[in-house]
Amino acid sequence: MTYKASWNSLKQHLTPQWLRDAKFGIYTHWGAYSVPAFGPNVSLYFYNMYCKGTPQYDYHVKTYGGPQKFGYKDFIPMFKAEKFDADEWAELFKKAGAKFAGPVGEHHDGFSMWNSSVNEWNFANMGPKRDVVGELEKAVRKQGMKYFVAFHHAESWFAYPHWMKEYDISDPRYQGLYGEPHNLDLEGKAPLKSWVPQVLEEWHKMQYPSKAFLNQWLGKIEEVINHYSPDMLWFDFGLEFIQEHYKREMLSYYYNKAEELGKEVIVGYKYHNLAPGSGIVDLEQGRFNEIAYNEWITDTTIDEGCAWGYMNGAKYKTATTLLHYLIDNVSKNGYMLLNVGPMANGKIPDEANRILLDMGKWLEINGEAIFGTATWIH
Repeated sequence: MTYKASWNSLKQHLTPQWLRDAKFGIYTHWGAYSVPAFGPNVSLYFYNMYCKGTPQYDYHVKTYGGPQKFGYKDFIPMFKAEKFDADEWAELFKKAGAKFAGPVGEHHDGFSMWNSSVNEWNFANMGPKRDVVGELEKAVRKQGMKYFVAFHHAESWFAYPHWMKEYDISDPRYQGLYGEPHNLDLEGKAPLKSWVPQVLEEWHKMQYPSKAFLNQWLGKIEEVINHYSPDMLWFDFGLEFIQEHYKREMLSYYYNKAEELGKEVIVGYKYHNLAPGSGIVDLEQGRFNEIAYNEWITDTTIDEGCAWGYMNGAKYKTATTLLHYLIDNVSKNGYMLLNVGPMANGKIPDEANRILLDMGKWLEINGEAIFGTATWIH
């Protein structure tokens, strides 16, 4: 094995040439939260629906009778994905000009999008009963793109307010989804009125993840690596709460596995959650103001920034805005990862579809100025 589970070893990993050439990828926020499709930040509905005073709580009471009657788990049977066609998605992403693509494999809500033996709460067992990660892996590769899987499940520990004992999140029958009870001493204090991951100082007051949670966190990632061999893994907020040796073990496992298969792979991360050089840093909806000497990537969303998933009534960016963002990033040694939020039935919204095709038309003509280029420093 080339890579040891140490930062000195892992920092020797190089960014693959395919990513340096690719520049532009697409991923999808899609899950049970796509059923209510109510925002802002619809992909965090699972937390806010339990918090009085949030727009999501008020909407949930009006629409479903409140979280006492209808918990997040009850959206799962409603998430049927009856119009989901992985080949249609992959073909659209290819036409948009993307060179890599894939799903959020597991969002903060704790529901896995693949046929998992580590987590019984998964889409192959429930809801649509489809292996979304597996279907997209085949479809994306068929289009000649690299395959990407995002993991947000480090935050699952903080995804549900377990101290609110009046709701189903405290019912032991649903621990597989909501997680083991913790932070129960916060009852009546509610440190977050709504889920705002950027307010990390609030999180630091909370109980850190258990060994069982950390083992499952790692097990889910290794399962996806073993079954689907993604070319890129990407991690959202939350890695700061994962103990160091779990992160080192994850990276060494992934990089060594790829080397066995003769693949070039890479990991994306935020903040300082991994050691510099062990992966590529991501700036959510951000960018550098000048050329950087290191490669970097930004994730942004096709909507105006307040949805991050399919949201009824969401406004969208223009293709021109997104292309200007991509051009600016590439000129500064960066790349762009664009989020698209499919509807609960699996259909890509018409407006998003149109924007992606418009981007693709421009890139078909001008792509030689984007793909396979390098920054110029005089």
